[in-house]
Amino acid sequence: MSGDCLFCRIVRREVPAKVVAENEWCLAFHDIGPQAPTHLLVIPKEHVASLNDVTDHGIIARLFAMATDIARAEGFAEKGYRTVINTRDDGGQTVHHLHVHLLAGRRLTWPPG
Repeated sequence: MSGDCLFCRIVRREVPAKVVAENEWCLAFHDIGPQAPTHLLVIPKEHVASLNDVTDHGIIARLFAMATDIARAEGFAEKGYRTVINTRDDGGQTVHHLHVHLLAGRRLTWPPG
């Protein structure tokens, strides 16, 4: 892992976060600006700036596997949830470290905005 972005600092435990899951490759924690009753971020521990910068496509599988495992463990998998990856500025990415938003706990509308 390299990088000095906010999420890299969370991985290194330099910045506190309410962690809900962790494994060798990924970390999941509560978003500080939730857009739903449950709003978690699932990130790779390795710094990858955006979806455009992924070279190991297994990282995408690992992020979504963790998101699915969390949804099942937290009991909202059957009712439904949304996963979102924002990519670069026009895509709404504000922290330039790849992350999956995991949103649940209310009916989510479309389009998102």
